Amino acid sequence: MNTAYVFFNGQLEGSREFYIKLLAKEKGDIYCADGGANHLETLGILPLEIWGDLDSVTKEIIEKYRNNKVTIKKFPKDKDYTDGELILQHISKMDYDKITIIGGLGGRIDHLLTNLNLIFKFKNLMFVTEKEKIFSIEKKAELTELNGKTISFVPFSEKVEGLTLEGFKYPLNKYTLHQGDSICMSNVAVEDRCRVTFDTGKLMGIVLNG
Repeated sequence: MNTAYVFFNGQLEGSREFYIKLLAKEKGDIYCADGGANHLETLGILPLEIWGDLDSVTKEIIEKYRNNKVTIKKFPKDKDYTDGELILQHISKMDYDKITIIGGLGGRIDHLLTNLNLIFKFKNLMFVTEKEKIFSIEKKAELTELNGKTISFVPFSEKVEGLTLEGFKYPLNKYTLHQGDSICMSNVAVEDRCRVTFDTGKLMGIVLNG
């Protein structure tokens, strides 16, 4: 699987060891948006590229990147897109099967909500912390390797119509899930292969690790 990792300037939630093991388990190309470079410095890892206005990263790190031939794309502070979206626009044009965002959560709530909405704009995008994985659900999706894990489904549209959940402790059949409803919180996968289908709307999945 062709994988990209993108480090954002949010909080690095979890232990240093978790992220080092994650990057070692499934090799991939590493990018960062501005202050995401600070997380990579903590992990002792160099990215292929850094994008942004570079106002959240030290001059020492930028100089280190230059000396190690890291591609640096600097943009004006006043721009139409966040640093994270800029680099996602770039790598989404490449042939990646999966794009994993690290450091995309926590901090300011406006940044958090804006970042989460990116899963509906770019394909194959997932936010990962030591505690959870967050991703968009396609209208017909089969989820694997979830048996025994807790998963919540959150509507990101006014409603999600025709929602059917199979392979879960609390199944649904052609249910209309409205924005703000909590009925799909803390479900549990009870099969190795679980199925999610719906007719219209936008749906987020949140899997708790462990």
